[in-house]
Amino acid sequence: MVGTRPQFIKLAPVHRALRGHEHVIVHTGQHYDFNMDALHWRELGLPEPDHHLGVGSGSHIYHLVTIAGRLDPVLEAEDPDWVLVYGDTNSTLAGALAASYSGRRLAHVEAGLRSGRLDMVEERNRILTDHLSHMLFAPTERAARNLREEKVLGSVHLVGDVMVDAMDMYMGLARRSEVLGSFGLSEREYYLLTLHRAENVDLRGRLEAILGALASADLPVLFPAHPRTRKKMDEFGLRPGGAIRLVEPVGYVQMLHLIAGARKVLTDSGGVQKEAYVLGVPCITLREETEWVETVEEGWNILVGADRVRILEALRTFEPSGPRREVFGDGRASERIVGILEGRG
Repeated sequence: MVGTRPQFIKLAPVHRALRGHEHVIVHTGQHYDFNMDALHWRELGLPEPDHHLGVGSGSHIYHLVTIAGRLDPVLEAEDPDWVLVYGDTNSTLAGALAASYSGRRLAHVEAGLRSGRLDMVEERNRILTDHLSHMLFAPTERAARNLREEKVLGSVHLVGDVMVDAMDMYMGLARRSEVLGSFGLSEREYYLLTLHRAENVDLRGRLEAILGALASADLPVLFPAHPRTRKKMDEFGLRPGGAIRLVEPVGYVQMLHLIAGARKVLTDSGGVQKEAYVLGVPCITLREETEWVETVEEGWNILVGADRVRILEALRTFEPSGPRREVFGDGRASERIVGILEGRG
């Protein structure tokens, strides 16, 4: 079950690995903007969802109640052996609740991530989902350790990260030079910005500080803006200028190549932090914490929050301080997940 762009990406390699099995795909509709939904779905080569719940936008409580309510009859009709949920969104927790209360076995892909901040909805979603799950697929050693230390009741399996599988699947579908050329960019001669978390875009002061700092960057800052972020910029009357180049959201393959070609990446996205690490690009995270602690410990990611001075200092001086270990696995996580579900793990 999926509902947002990062989940579509995680689903794709698992769906491929499940060939030979009946795999019913449920799309909650949490992301419904074309550039965040159909564009990515089509690009990833996923089949049409078997069920589309059409939940749309709304509050966290609305999502949980509506998705769980609409999913319940689907689970009754399909009677699956396993319900797979991905990541840490409202769709994740709603799916976990529906599966749990209908007596279905629940498996969580990307289990065990922790940022240490219970005020973040993603942290609450992932913790509650982990403690409801019968089977937990951890992407890293740290994630597996977190689960064991919390004494979750389900079985914990270190499988690697399915997003590495996806990157291996899709990187070859476009030429980097053509992707960069379509934006008038040259390799290592631009920064890439992504920004979508409520803590940054819902607070005018933080959003204004981030955009103000990057307007004075020494290289162009390509900013494929999330629809929600654009809405907030319009609401606050903020017009990114200077070095910032505001563009429409891009597809997954384009984004991978934009990350790979950037001098540095600035983001508040967990997935982009990880992709930058795997692709060997320095990452500046516009948060005070991260669930992907490994990227910081390995010296390829720095946390700067929304502080103008720290952002500009990181642009000038931050460079990776060590080699990159294979902390996110070898690109075979999906195979391991399917093997374990089949009883072979």
